[in-house]
Amino acid sequence: MMLVFCTFPDMPNAREIGSGIISEGLAACVNLVPQVESIYLWEGKIQSENEVLAVFKLRSDGFELLEKILSERHPYEVPEIVGVTADSVNGGYLDWVLGES
Repeated sequence: MMLVFCTFPDMPNAREIGSGIISEGLAACVNLVPQVESIYLWEGKIQSENEVLAVFKLRSDGFELLEKILSERHPYEVPEIVGVTADSVNGGYLDWVLGES
């Protein structure tokens, strides 16, 4: 199982893209966390933006396809798409994620 983190500029974008990912079976679940503040360097300047954090849960072998779809649909020029393998997951939840994605 894998968790994939991706930030969006606003809730409508995150909800639309996240819902599409779920309906297409590319992930079992997505949590949308509103109002995260991101501070980062962009083109040599420190930026600060309010964003929505999406956390996708999926099979590890689905990362490449999810990355491709997110990159195509995302409004940012360079979207954050970070996958982290989940080393410890309770059995029932793991079974559900693996069965749905």
